[in-house]
Amino acid sequence: MNRIENHPVLGEPQKGEAVTFTFDGQEMTGYLGEPIAMALKANGVMIHRYTKKEHKPRGIFCAIGRCTDCVMVVDGKPNVRTCVTPLEKGMVIQTQDGVKAKGA
Repeated sequence: MNRIENHPVLGEPQKGEAVTFTFDGQEMTGYLGEPIAMALKANGVMIHRYTKKEHKPRGIFCAIGRCTDCVMVVDGKPNVRTCVTPLEKGMVIQTQDGVKAKGA
């Protein structure tokens, strides 16, 4: 199983209904309310963004919303910390290149 069973900050996840979302143009399934990063991990996605200078891959690191390794573009908004942001039905999630400036 690729899902976090007990999150250090969010606690034990409550499994909501199965919902679909889109990641980089591909439809995937997760559970309503689970952290986006958990749904992505369960679907085999480990890379969330690439660093700006050296284009190195980043993914889940702290899993508590303190670092920026898991930030992604969610519904057009950059820098969303996917490890603590709940999944919603129909979300459009994209791999992020670097850490974007506000309003970018």
